[in-house]
Amino acid sequence: MSTNQIAGVAAVSLLTGCCIGALLTHQCTRPVSVKQEKKDKRISKDNAATKNTEEKSSTVSEDEDGDESDEELLEVDSSSLNGVPGEVRMALVVRTDLGMQKGKIAAQCGHAAVTCYKLMSDANSNARNPTMLRRWYAGGQAKIALKCQHEEDMDLLFAKALSLNINAYVVHDAGRTQIPSGSATVLGLGPAPKSVLDKVTGVLKLL
Repeated sequence: MSTNQIAGVAAVSLLTGCCIGALLTHQCTRPVSVKQEKKDKRISKDNAATKNTEEKSSTVSEDEDGDESDEELLEVDSSSLNGVPGEVRMALVVRTDLGMQKGKIAAQCGHAAVTCYKLMSDANSNARNPTMLRRWYAGGQAKIALKCQHEEDMDLLFAKALSLNINAYVVHDAGRTQIPSGSATVLGLGPAPKSVLDKVTGVLKLL
């Protein structure tokens, strides 16, 4: 075989090797690239879903949980009721004429319950009554949800509770969702002996 023939064969072999190498490299790297591309898309979708969930959570929090207006609390000394025997419970009276949805009602009842507890547990509050709270805890922290039809009814219930030295608080909505600003939504009563609460709420129906 001549020198020229040997050189030609070598050139063809080199070219063939390069082509095969390039083909193998392309086949090996392409699936990795596609896999990475799918992974990136999945991560992007997950991030978008997470952001959307956070936005919805923020909206719900603003609409349902942060809707209590700022107001001065009325501190009622309920220590005179400590000697009254029997079950101790908390009553939550909801106005039905406002047409609040279930989520709104739940949030407003939460405001009332937390504030009633805060009034009776705060060391700086004149309404502080750890003795009554301990009785309430021991009885399982009983609560009852009742309803009244109008603000006038709620005002009368509130006044009656104060006259009996029952810890009381009326939630006034900030008006960011569903109802006008300043609306009295829920009356929280107690914790107090059931026998005393019944003098205020005995005629009311369950929510």
